[in-house]
Amino acid sequence: MPQKPNGPNEPEEWVDSDDRAIRTGLRWSLVALIGLGVVGVGAFFALRKTAGPAKVQVTPLAAPQTVQTAQKLTLPKVPFSEVGEAAGLRFRHFTGAAGEKLLPETMGAGAAFFDADGDGDADLLLVNGNRWPWDAQGAASPGSALYRNDTPPGGAIRFTDISAGSGLEAPLYGMGAAVGDYDNDGRPDVLITAVGGARLFHNEGDGHFKEVTTTAGVGGKPDDWSTAATWFDLDNDGDLDLVVAHYVKWSRAIDAEVGYKIDGSTRAYGPPMNFQGTFPSLYRNEGGGRFTDISKEGGVQVTNPSTGVPAAKSLGVVATDFNGDGLTDLIVANDTVQNFVFENQRDGRFKEVGALTGIAFDSYGNTRGAMGIDAARFTDDGKLGIAIGNFANEMTALYVGGSTAGLFTDESISWGVGPASRLPLKFGVLFLDWDLDGRLDLLSVNGHLEEEITKVQASQKYRQPAQLFWNAGADGFVPVGPEQAGAALFTPIVGRGCAQADLDGDGDDDLLFTQAGGAPLLLRNDRPAGGRWVRLKLVGTRSNRDALGATVQLKAGGKTQWRTVTANRGYLSSSALPITFGLGEATAVESIEIIWPGGQRQSVPAAQAQPGAVTEIRQAP
Repeated sequence: MPQKPNGPNEPEEWVDSDDRAIRTGLRWSLVALIGLGVVGVGAFFALRKTAGPAKVQVTPLAAPQTVQTAQKLTLPKVPFSEVGEAAGLRFRHFTGAAGEKLLPETMGAGAAFFDADGDGDADLLLVNGNRWPWDAQGAASPGSALYRNDTPPGGAIRFTDISAGSGLEAPLYGMGAAVGDYDNDGRPDVLITAVGGARLFHNEGDGHFKEVTTTAGVGGKPDDWSTAATWFDLDNDGDLDLVVAHYVKWSRAIDAEVGYKIDGSTRAYGPPMNFQGTFPSLYRNEGGGRFTDISKEGGVQVTNPSTGVPAAKSLGVVATDFNGDGLTDLIVANDTVQNFVFENQRDGRFKEVGALTGIAFDSYGNTRGAMGIDAARFTDDGKLGIAIGNFANEMTALYVGGSTAGLFTDESISWGVGPASRLPLKFGVLFLDWDLDGRLDLLSVNGHLEEEITKVQASQKYRQPAQLFWNAGADGFVPVGPEQAGAALFTPIVGRGCAQADLDGDGDDDLLFTQAGGAPLLLRNDRPAGGRWVRLKLVGTRSNRDALGATVQLKAGGKTQWRTVTANRGYLSSSALPITFGLGEATAVESIEIIWPGGQRQSVPAAQAQPGAVTEIRQAP
């Protein structure tokens, strides 16, 4: 949320010796410019006395050439339909707002698609807020909601509310959901981040969960504001470790003291600049359902070098091997401070290298208001891309790896995403193959923070439509409109989280968007019949059972695609684990190779992956 602070109350971390040096330099520069101006004026009049009439020279200018590449492309038509109410979703996000304009109220919450009951399809968890403890007169929170997927084969998407008695409905001021099978028992567990610390729920089977936060040791402190989280295998020992990101140091009293006002007089939801930063939490899985907090020795506690205070203001984290060394690294999206890249050092520690990789700042060395994040190999030659949704009037970032491993450049403009994405306030971002042509497209879910934003910024709206960019290969990303993707996808909402899953088993991924203080959008992908696809469900035996961090390389039709198994991505959300390859015009798979966490390579017979079917592949001994 990179709005400038309102008034002179900037924190000390924004005022340092660099500012004084800049002001001194500006004063001497002005003196020099005035001197040059005096000399220039004198020379002008002196020359005017001796020079004759000026000779007019006309230089013909060619008309500007407009690049027509994108306009010549024929975009696919794959519409989405909104089916939430018809599918049985009766959820509405609860903010607990009572007029005080407290910052957590506007940040929304995420969702998770995962197989909660073990029947093979994707169920849905919607995270909810809560009434503030000091608001005795406020309405009670309905709690988070768990919906069982009861979609019949070939039928309409249908959900049944099984929240009551599930164990996930306990009231808390929830933010995000991170899904991972941390004990390798074949049942995915859920961590819910929240204002007031995180909560871990162990999957007991058949859609029932038991809270195990205290015994596991992953709750954090009571005054924590945890946001994004992800499960990953830190040390390739076969079980899942955990990183939990935090936003800012927050309390009701701190929020009141900051006292942000949108127009100088009206109380509003403020930016995070006047809130102190935080540290992420890193937990190592010790087995037996217990974790050890290794945040300090693990190298994820970054401080501001000028003030020594915690530097992170994190809303997104994604686990990926950014430098190709076979170890899972962490990329953290920070709001108004630099993004972090934690490079895995092989000994249970990380080293922060964001500035060295090119991911910490924008192309001009500035920080941005980073929200959600996703990572994928989206180019025809397998380059890794890091997409980050940024604040209003800032482009979506698209950091693309180059020929040197571990080095990235923000290529948002050259790939066609930048100008079109500048205006909206972006939260959730996802790579997905919208039309199953074999290339990953890019989605962002948008919405502003402040209901009254139009009063001070006429170009901004509180409710904003999503954006979808079609991956046209060498021609870059092309914005998609309602005529291609349907009007429902672009419904203006107070968008926050997003998640994807094939809910009806037809091969294409359906979408869910969450809203702050509103109902979610459930969007069914209505791709015309006939498209070819392959879906793989990986099961680790030597690696973690979820195969988180595994990369699959598939060749079909002379083209190569890459997919990495990642659940926790976007903004505060988790998507279904099985990975999908669109085959486009290809009629058969030529080869499949899996690189499991730890580096084991496994070739899979192409005939084993039948187009139009889900194939389970177990890790070789």
